Amino acid sequence: MESKGDFVSILIPAYNEAKNIQATIQAIKSIGKVDQIIVINDGSQDDTSTLAKQTGVEVIDLDKNIGKGGALNYGVKFAKGEIIGLLDGDLGKSASEVEKLLIPVVENKVDMTIGRFLAAKKTGGFGIVTTLAKKGIRWFTGLEVASPLSGQRVMRRIVIEKVKFFESGFGVEVGLTIDIFRLGFRVKEIPVQMTHAETGRDLAGFLHRGRQFIDVAIVLAKRLVMR
Repeated sequence: MESKGDFVSILIPAYNEAKNIQATIQAIKSIGKVDQIIVINDGSQDDTSTLAKQTGVEVIDLDKNIGKGGALNYGVKFAKGEIIGLLDGDLGKSASEVEKLLIPVVENKVDMTIGRFLAAKKTGGFGIVTTLAKKGIRWFTGLEVASPLSGQRVMRRIVIEKVKFFESGFGVEVGLTIDIFRLGFRVKEIPVQMTHAETGRDLAGFLHRGRQFIDVAIVLAKRLVMR
């Protein structure tokens, strides 16, 4: 789709986010700097789609769950903006912090910003996935990234056009960071006061982090072959 100047589009891939989706959308609207919000309902089994539509934003309903990267690849085709943001659906009121990520890109000081989160309040895993992501990014680019798995990002459309597609699964952010740095784009982490659902040290949490680890490892292996 043809882009429009400094028009800002925000993509929100969402899977079973009925609890937070409306608060997330309203928080983004509250900053007054976003022209288009697109929720990609990734085969949710709850009321995510209905609740998102009640806010008046664009909602794309996928028949089945295809994962974060797949949802973004589908949704970005409908984004009109020259500037495109990616936000998780569970940020709630803290989604208004996206303004901090937008400003450096709008002012053309960087090509992509990454939201750097505060330390997690809940005791989660043992940092294995984050460590793998950090070391992988550093090995390929030399960059020291504090929040390598942060899905809160704002970038110029040209970044996505050059990268061509988002990786599937939970390797989206790691692959994107490596690829855009290799292409010579400017990347900067920005501290944000964002909060989202955190996984604990229970079975569901360990299964989630296991899937993350596998996806990140696959992305890094692919970049090694491409090197």
